[in-house]
Amino acid sequence: MVVGAGLAGVRSVEALRARGYQGSITLIGEEPHRPYDRPPLSKAVLLGESDSTKVESDLDAMNVTLRTGVAAKGLRDGVLETTEGEIPYDGLVLATGAVPVRLRGEGDQHVLRTIDDALALRALFAPGVRLAVVGAGWIGAEVATAARRAGCEVVVVEAGDSPLSVALGPEAGRYTAPWYAEAGIDLRLGERVASVDPGGLTLAGGGTLEADVVLAGVGVRPSVDWLTGSEIAVEDGVVADEHLATSLPGVVAVGDCAAWWSRRFATRLRVEHWDTALNAPEVAAATLLGENAVYDPVPYFWSEQFRHMVQYAGYHVGARLVRRGDPERDATWTLCWLTDDDRLAALLTVDRPRDLVQGRRIVESGQRLDVRRVTDSSVALRDCTVT
Repeated sequence: MVVGAGLAGVRSVEALRARGYQGSITLIGEEPHRPYDRPPLSKAVLLGESDSTKVESDLDAMNVTLRTGVAAKGLRDGVLETTEGEIPYDGLVLATGAVPVRLRGEGDQHVLRTIDDALALRALFAPGVRLAVVGAGWIGAEVATAARRAGCEVVVVEAGDSPLSVALGPEAGRYTAPWYAEAGIDLRLGERVASVDPGGLTLAGGGTLEADVVLAGVGVRPSVDWLTGSEIAVEDGVVADEHLATSLPGVVAVGDCAAWWSRRFATRLRVEHWDTALNAPEVAAATLLGENAVYDPVPYFWSEQFRHMVQYAGYHVGARLVRRGDPERDATWTLCWLTDDDRLAALLTVDRPRDLVQGRRIVESGQRLDVRRVTDSSVALRDCTVT
């Protein structure tokens, strides 16, 4: 059984069948829709380039029973409790994803997580509409990009000292701040929101901000509240080992809800990215079927914002930042995070796809780098390794 009919859930089903599992599979999803992809929601869908992001997977051909509009309510050994009653299982994949964090207040606020969210938000975009985006993270930047192209008057309110400060740190995030002004967006840094009220926002520092539409883009939390009281370890997600096995026998976890142990980075990670939902199910399926597979990727993410392709790979916490090129002058640039012994822990690239591909391989290999050569953007990253 697979709980969660997003990309991670569908890929889990496909992986089980590809590995020869012939038993019955039930795929349960809380939404009324067939499985669909989420990354295009803040890109192609908001921009009006697509109305559907359905995952191309023939569940009928794989003899999978899809039950939409069914929510998980609890779990005990061998039994899943749902809104439609108890369902026994022999093996279980938890792929329930994450839910957006909402702001305090009585005013209307939008979030962006589902296809319905995206279509409802897009319908409000029009020239002159005043949009307040709370949070200058990945989602906030992409929504602001789409809204501005539609002619909205956009204000982005960010509690940190720079965009992407939570994801990348203030030093790295500040290099993206000029993009907002160039797009005609009012970026307000160091400003906290007290509440969402009818007609706009009340700011923690005093004053109000008038808005016709408010988007809360302040992050998500793993969808695990339904596991409260269940006999499974939960800590910022479902606790899983390097095989994606949980503390409950016969249960694995994948995607946004999984907090798995990374051998590579020697820490527990919960990665809310498409790449994780795409690839983790292969290991989860192998583990369920008794194989000894290990999930130890280099996390990867991309974002399209303000006509830039921004890509990130690795895990940079605790590493030092090295600039490759000059983000304040160059049209394209890369930021590298290096460990104490000059190994590449992570990199962020802006319109430099070759750096991303080569850098991701270097992170995987664990090679040391010549820091002087790394800072020279005319030298290919693969030529910066120390043999």
